[in-house]
Amino acid sequence: MAMSLCKLGAAAAFSSKLRAAAIVSQVRWLNLHEFQSKKMMADGGITVQRFRMAESVEDAVDISKNFKVREYVIKAQILAGGRGKGKFDTGFKGGVHLTKDPSKVAPIVKEMLGHNLITNQTPTTGVTVRKVMCAEALDIERETYLAFLMDRTCNGPVMVGSPMGGMDIEEVAHKDPKAIYKEPIDIGTGVTDAQARKMAGFLNFKGTKQDDAAEQIKRLYKLFLKVDATQIEINPFGETPDGQVVCFDAKINFDDNAAFRQKEIFAMDDTTESDRREVEAAKHSLNYIGMDGNIGCLVNGAGLAMATMDLIKLHGGVPANFLDVGGGVTEGQVYHAFRILTSDSQVKAILVNVFGGIVNCATIANGIVNAAKSIKLTIPLVVRLEGTNVDAARSILEKSGLPITTGSDFEDAAIKAVASLRK
Repeated sequence: MAMSLCKLGAAAAFSSKLRAAAIVSQVRWLNLHEFQSKKMMADGGITVQRFRMAESVEDAVDISKNFKVREYVIKAQILAGGRGKGKFDTGFKGGVHLTKDPSKVAPIVKEMLGHNLITNQTPTTGVTVRKVMCAEALDIERETYLAFLMDRTCNGPVMVGSPMGGMDIEEVAHKDPKAIYKEPIDIGTGVTDAQARKMAGFLNFKGTKQDDAAEQIKRLYKLFLKVDATQIEINPFGETPDGQVVCFDAKINFDDNAAFRQKEIFAMDDTTESDRREVEAAKHSLNYIGMDGNIGCLVNGAGLAMATMDLIKLHGGVPANFLDVGGGVTEGQVYHAFRILTSDSQVKAILVNVFGGIVNCATIANGIVNAAKSIKLTIPLVVRLEGTNVDAARSILEKSGLPITTGSDFEDAAIKAVASLRK
């Protein structure tokens, strides 16, 4: 009994971790580099630091000669935070450097390009730097926080601001709720002059700087709508010693449902840093998350996936992935799912667990047979199908002549999948 409880506890803990992963996997977030967000903002008339991009040492030399600024900030472009405190695989420290000497720009860029930058948010081997941003370094006299986001409770966009910028806004809200100002925006009217000035005043911009800040606020909202963003967060929304109002850093989240009309923006998605299996799965409308086990899982529905992997864990196995084919799966998608699973050398067995509601089990069965034959599958395959057209599906599997093990229910299938690795 004690052993069973321990196993159930382990499974529950595993399920909790998987749930978090599954929630993330259902939306394929578009993640842009800093320079891409800043260019988008600059094109919208929003004040950002001037910058140039270097993809080679020759680019950096040209920048040092033709991009004249008082001080340069040189920033490696990877899709991970903590760049300033990171280190390269060569031993070079820091993915962010400041220099007032133009002759040092190219040498610094050379230390970054083509090398792996390791931060607390990258894999242990780091991420290869392919682009470096050389920007004008500006002093910040005062930092504030500004954001636009879609809010379900307000049934539309809201504007959020705080005079306490440059820090964790959640912590600010917890310690001093009065330091946060929230203003719902009428989706038809947009941000009015009065609303923009009121927010600028709350952020403690004075005189002509209040006018400048209000104008930047209105332009940010226009960009928010134009690109179908779910959030634009500026932290810090700052003020320089000479009175410039500048968006120093930005995080933009996009509505993936609008990808069909934001093709130029979504084409900027840099997948070179992503798991190649996740990228390949996304191309075929499959949800995939890699794990460290050896039993590949193909299921339909996140809930069934979590229950399946809990049972694999409970019976002594370790899942190699989470792969959800969804409700509208086709034979072609099943083929690509198998191809992705078998491309992982650590996968030593495959478990298919499908409950056919809106999914036709015969479609899954045909996909399994065609995929197994095309790929020339050599590892154990355990299949449990139940639901719509299940009898036809079982007949397809039986007549295939393939060494497929069937499970009477999904616990039986999980037990057989784990046992197949012990033979």
